[in-house]
Amino acid sequence: MARFEFRLPDIGEGIAEAEIVAWHVKVGDSVEEDQQLADMMTDKATVEMESPVAGTVLELAGEVGDQVPIGSTLVVIETAGEATIAPSEETVADGAPGELPANEAKIEEVEETIEAENPGVADAEGKTPAYETPSAPAKAGALAAEAVPSPQLRPSPEHNKAVLASPAVRQRASELGVDLSQVKADGDRIRHADLDAFLRYGSGQGYHAPHASRARDDETIKVIGMRRRIAENMAASKRNIPHFTYIDEIDVTALEEVRADLNANRGGRPKLTMLPFVIAAICRSLPEFPMLNARYDDEAGVVTRSGRVHLGMATQTDAGLTVPVIRDAQDKNVWQLATEIGRLAEAARANKLKPDEMGGGTITVTSLGPLGGIATTPVINRPEVAIIGPNKIVERPIFRGDDIIRAKLMNLSISCDHRVVDGWDAASYVQHLKKFLETPVLLFTD
Repeated sequence: MARFEFRLPDIGEGIAEAEIVAWHVKVGDSVEEDQQLADMMTDKATVEMESPVAGTVLELAGEVGDQVPIGSTLVVIETAGEATIAPSEETVADGAPGELPANEAKIEEVEETIEAENPGVADAEGKTPAYETPSAPAKAGALAAEAVPSPQLRPSPEHNKAVLASPAVRQRASELGVDLSQVKADGDRIRHADLDAFLRYGSGQGYHAPHASRARDDETIKVIGMRRRIAENMAASKRNIPHFTYIDEIDVTALEEVRADLNANRGGRPKLTMLPFVIAAICRSLPEFPMLNARYDDEAGVVTRSGRVHLGMATQTDAGLTVPVIRDAQDKNVWQLATEIGRLAEAARANKLKPDEMGGGTITVTSLGPLGGIATTPVINRPEVAIIGPNKIVERPIFRGDDIIRAKLMNLSISCDHRVVDGWDAASYVQHLKKFLETPVLLFTD
């Protein structure tokens, strides 16, 4: 008695492995020559593997759903002859008797099957280039290779095992949690189009995408406290104020370099974010545009232009959006502003803001920090007439003269009350503010 190792032949150019989609034998079965052993599938075709010898099945490479590398052992069969693990290269070259002719015949059968399932791809000589038979030395090398255990990939669901589908379709169905036995195939096997049709029209059969939200009972939440106050203020702002938003792009490359240098030498002082610099620039640029640093009493029909900058700072808390106010921001440098920003933000999140820290603002800044965004259209904090929103900093190439350089760019949004502020004023102000942000040395001069 001898062991014959039937190795998976090369069933297509560029194919490294094939999936077992069905076994027609089991360990202990007696098989005849040319008896069907298994159905193997690649993304190109499904191929029937037939036994080149008669004998008894001793080993199978894996279970349905497993991937088997080309050239590795698919089935081990006990035969009545001498051991025939694989012929030598000399046997192949000389055409001597052995097991190779059976494998050659099998490859030819595979090619014929693939060509029949993929018509219209033959070359001028009638051959199918993608499935050319490898050279004799290449065959010998594949057949002489040591048996390689089948990789233990995650098996398909039990109900998918007997269904014919490509590995790509099978994997997609597994990820979606779809029972392939419920999918109707438009042909001899299930394709992506069949799966798409099932997802569109057949998903009532218990299908739901992994991690998808499930239906749940409606939840009724009474709007009270801080949430109600925010709702009322925002509704009043949008209802009463004719908003318009202007957005411009600012090159903050130099400003980011200054910020990095200051942080590297900050000692015990707080770490500087972009926000203190933006606030400092706002304070430096507002004196020439007093119509923006103002409050509008629409009932009295009076606009009050403030001589000081009491800057509101929109802060997200567990209770909702809060706007603590930095008093006399115009008198503070970037370090003092950073300290005050940190103190007020912490007090807001702990619900410990004092009454005089929560009102009386003359202009507001709102920033999402690193979360950012390309652009925002902030809602004005009534009765103020303007709100400024720095957006996310992105790195992009820009032209400077004839050179292309790397720059850090930030869009800056400003929303204004059109009853008080004209579009020309808003655009002119942003250009003035832009000068301070793009030339940060101006923030440190008198």
